[in-house]
Amino acid sequence: MSMTFDVDGMSCQHCVANVKKALESLDGVDSVEVTLDPGQVTVEGSAEAEAVKAAIAAAGYTVRA
Repeated sequence: MSMTFDVDGMSCQHCVANVKKALESLDGVDSVEVTLDPGQVTVEGSAEAEAVKAAIAAAGYTVRA
């Protein structure tokens, strides 16, 4: 399953690395793609959407509704 989230607060490759690291540690995440412009995160796998949102928030970024 593929999920895409709009994310605020990412501005550099360090941000990309932080988000990827946080998400790749979740069970059920097969791959992560992060783009800065626009600020989006696409996750492939069976992870729950709420768990993905929580991991992004824990990394210091805001998921837009």
